[in-house]
Amino acid sequence: MPWQTLLNRRDRLPADPDLGEGFAALLQQLGNVTPFELAVAGGRLMATPGLAFLVGYQAALRMLWPSAPASLGALCATEQRSLRPADMQTRLNGLRLSGRKDFVTAGDAADWLLVAARSEQADDDPRLSLAVVYPDEPGVRVEKLPAIPLMPDISHGRLFLDNALCELLAGDGWDAYVKPFRTLEDIYVLSAMTAWLYGVGQDSDWPQSLQLRLLALLAGCAEVSRQPPGNQAGHVLLGGLFAQFDGLKAEVNQALADGPAEWAAMWQRDQAVMDLAAGARGKRLAKALAAF
Repeated sequence: MPWQTLLNRRDRLPADPDLGEGFAALLQQLGNVTPFELAVAGGRLMATPGLAFLVGYQAALRMLWPSAPASLGALCATEQRSLRPADMQTRLNGLRLSGRKDFVTAGDAADWLLVAARSEQADDDPRLSLAVVYPDEPGVRVEKLPAIPLMPDISHGRLFLDNALCELLAGDGWDAYVKPFRTLEDIYVLSAMTAWLYGVGQDSDWPQSLQLRLLALLAGCAEVSRQPPGNQAGHVLLGGLFAQFDGLKAEVNQALADGPAEWAAMWQRDQAVMDLAAGARGKRLAKALAAF
């Protein structure tokens, strides 16, 4: 990570209501970057916490699928609020997908979709494969869902698949993709959101000690991003980063309250996104600690 770029940066991209066009503008400005650089430099440039979250999400997708196109994408796994393979009904038959995914982040704006689907033979234990589909192909339909109070600038969609032609990614859909994505998303969203807060702190002249601790948190994120997502030591370190982040909340909220009202209102509205995966993250941390 070229830290001098982050330290010297004072610009911010305007919010674009078209998420795909906004992401394309970000990539054009950043040039060829690693996923971690995308999360941090991109998060710093975003106009809202929701857009910073989206950048972190895109960075995590690129760690999951390094060959991903240079455009907005989405992972489609959840069905009926569950990620358990046994609860999924979407099926893969040959190179055809049929089924439905209920909640896809920025799904209506995505150019490509990674779809987790059941692929086991009859009477076998549930097994997942991961496939790629494109929204403009026959049998693929994305329905835009109503905005929700949390990050209302980030849309969500429902995916319908009817015998849609797909491309298969190598490896087991659960072990190689869906399971590690939970950890990757935690790392890169934390990085992007911390970078967004650091940028607000720069713009609002927050206390130097708080800005430095946000930078130190980003340095910790850089180290954890180098760990394989299944590494138990990495899960312990990630738990430490979230503990640091939680420890800064009161000071961050006070600094926001002392500055421009628009930043405080955005963060007050959207900060709960950092707690959505806390339960799963806590279980992973407990399992990792027990291993040592």
